[in-house]
Amino acid sequence: MIPSEENDLITRIEPGTPCGELMRRYWQPAAISEELPPGGAPLPIRLLGEDLVLFRNDEGKPGLLGLHCSHRGADLSYGRVEDGGLRCIYHGWLYDFRGRCLDQPGEPAGGEHRDAIRHPAYPCVERGGLIFAYMGRGEPPLLPNYEFFSVPEDHRTIHKLYSECNFLQGNEGNIDLIHNNFVHFVKRDLERLDPEEYQRVMDRFGNPGVMSGRGPDPGMESTDAQLLEFGVRICKSRAMEKGGSYIRVGTFVLPNLTVIPGGGVNWHVPIDDAHHWKYIIAHSREKPIGRGENRRSELSPPPTYMPVANKANRYRQDREAMKTTIYSGISPKYFAAQDTCVIEGAGAIQDRTKENLVTTDMPIVVCRKVLHQAVKTVQEGGVPPHVIRDPEKNHFPEIVATYGVLPEGMSWREYCEGLVAEGRGWQTLSAR
Repeated sequence: MIPSEENDLITRIEPGTPCGELMRRYWQPAAISEELPPGGAPLPIRLLGEDLVLFRNDEGKPGLLGLHCSHRGADLSYGRVEDGGLRCIYHGWLYDFRGRCLDQPGEPAGGEHRDAIRHPAYPCVERGGLIFAYMGRGEPPLLPNYEFFSVPEDHRTIHKLYSECNFLQGNEGNIDLIHNNFVHFVKRDLERLDPEEYQRVMDRFGNPGVMSGRGPDPGMESTDAQLLEFGVRICKSRAMEKGGSYIRVGTFVLPNLTVIPGGGVNWHVPIDDAHHWKYIIAHSREKPIGRGENRRSELSPPPTYMPVANKANRYRQDREAMKTTIYSGISPKYFAAQDTCVIEGAGAIQDRTKENLVTTDMPIVVCRKVLHQAVKTVQEGGVPPHVIRDPEKNHFPEIVATYGVLPEGMSWREYCEGLVAEGRGWQTLSAR
């Protein structure tokens, strides 16, 4: 457990909070590009506890302004996109990307004092199907050059999911690799599997054909963590019956994303203290990702991105299926809901003072300490890790996302370092 003061320190992100100041030192996803089509209406959003409006100007460039007009507070998401900016429909005030008021047409000479207006405005960049915002002070850092940015557009899918809880408990679900063999476990009919699938599930699970309240491999798994300059490498391993170990490795990257085993990115972006967006980014180096294979949009459809299986319908849990085939009772069709059920169930902001952590929670403890230290660094006037300003350092071969059978006689850290040396750390396929 942690003191309530520390829990607040690493969860509260609204303006003026220490963790909020940390979050504002980094580029954060503000929207998926397709949410703001060229010529489309401005998009009202809430990000890091602030009400904002995202729009494209006449040339298609995105901009982000405070939602309420500096004149009389009208909602600018109903505004007119014209003349290089966004114009309020109440009295015609026109704002550019920098928050400068260019025109007050109801005033003589277009407003003699309009230059004194500084409307809230934040820089935006668009890359890889996402629009990012920088809400901090001073010159923005470089946008991290993550691997999924470098693949062709049809090799990448992006979706998001609305979560009614704090961002941290969402991200900690990625760091907690032990939960996969419980809430995500589905009993397999081994006789019906082809040889390749049979081997895969036998490697991953101790007893994939057994449904038990104690999980498929009770007491057989262990966890470890390795500090990186910009986050934490996390590992779960299981000793296999015939020798060797099966591992799953991911990487927590400051301040609020995790690259999970298999190479997907879960980026947990605070809306406010008690709600967040989970941006789900998948990519493949080798081949296009068929749009038919990406069914997430059906399971949390735009424009609300509210999951079809949600708290209101108890995440469509099937208590009968729980007895025979699905550990959680929530169908793998609603895979994300299996996670959402437990992270939202912990409350809007989880009270970590009541936790009783155990040995396998060690990676969570390490990641909390790393986040805590980053917050303290900002409080003390320093620059937190992973704020990138040197183009020569804007690459991250240390990110490892992999899974599979560990080569005999090799530790998981040695194996990961080998992948890093070969430029294969961020794998989108099995480690086998």
